[in-house]
Amino acid sequence: MQLFIGGTCAGKRNVVRQRFDSACWHSAYAGCQLEAWHAAAVSSRCLVLEGWERWIAARLADEPDDDRLRQAMACELDALCAWEAEQGGEALLILLEMGRGIVPLGADKRRLRDLNGWLAQDAAARCERVWYVRHGLVESLTC
Repeated sequence: MQLFIGGTCAGKRNVVRQRFDSACWHSAYAGCQLEAWHAAAVSSRCLVLEGWERWIAARLADEPDDDRLRQAMACELDALCAWEAEQGGEALLILLEMGRGIVPLGADKRRLRDLNGWLAQDAAARCERVWYVRHGLVESLTC
């Protein structure tokens, strides 16, 4: 897996499109549910998943326990790793960096920010390569 992380409108999508022009996109912004990535992965060797903050936000009301929600998201990451190993595919994760801005006053928005940060840590720990994208410039964060 590879992780592309950066702020809003930092150029993450453009970087991924330039490097992986034949990838299949599975996007929360297009209304895709996270769990439906399995169907998209059947026809592709390279799968992009974006909109993780929306997938987290959709689960906030149904899961009051942050640890359980974090574990559920980590299970999706583990399933992506297993798909890569079994099918020889490559998963590309695009995550929104939320930790550099102002801390929200509302508890729900702080919770989303925290869970997104934990997801980024969990994803980075599983990824072979991590890229930080800012102003369309890409920096490798892995050795």
